[in-house]
Amino acid sequence: MTAQPETATVVEWIGDRPRDPGPETPPELAELTAAEIGAVAHLYRGEVYRCSVWRTRLDTTTNWAVVTLGVALSISYAAPDASPLPLVLIGVLNLFFLMLEARRYRYCDVWRTRFRTMEKSFYAPMLDPRRTPPAQCWRQILAQEYVYPVFRISYLHALGRRIRRSYLWIMAIQILAFLGKIAVHPEPVSSLQDVLARAEVGLVPGVAVFAAGGLYVGTFCGLALYSAVKDRHIQRTENLPVPDAVY
Repeated sequence: MTAQPETATVVEWIGDRPRDPGPETPPELAELTAAEIGAVAHLYRGEVYRCSVWRTRLDTTTNWAVVTLGVALSISYAAPDASPLPLVLIGVLNLFFLMLEARRYRYCDVWRTRFRTMEKSFYAPMLDPRRTPPAQCWRQILAQEYVYPVFRISYLHALGRRIRRSYLWIMAIQILAFLGKIAVHPEPVSSLQDVLARAEVGLVPGVAVFAAGGLYVGTFCGLALYSAVKDRHIQRTENLPVPDAVY
């Protein structure tokens, strides 16, 4: 069976790493004409616009999480005898916002990867002719991306990035507000039993509420650490600049 020509990977062009020559190499593509260069410029603007739109959608979801947290704080601290239950329920709602935002982030990353490909392999060599393009096959890679688009990061990786950017701080405020509420309202606690009693939610004992809270915090911190380690590994092994590695 005839060997298939090797194609460059995303790692090779995005990290400016030379690829090992195989037994067969793809034929060189013809230079772009003036009309085709104009089409690429329009394509670039379109990808930047799509990325900007999805980036705005990310900010919208984060705003929802911040607003709902503020509402929960207002309700729980409205009176000394107000229930801390809204601060518990807001965690479930923010988890839904986080899952929605991670999905949107993966789409935003697809559009950003495309226009960064054009910036690094098309516009940068045009602005500085002394710069050698990573490989001419960037056009083939981009064409394949349009024919068969794929996500560049996993769902868990996207969750971890969004947690590090915004939701870790939202969670920290929520946890501190909950602990402060049960510690001082309706009067300062005097024993651990008082803390557990105030943390009860209906038939759910306070111990179970604290256990669920510990799992909630541990999961968030674990995903944040996982994404940070993975981003660091990608930046080091693929020779990426920081904005490309941790966007």
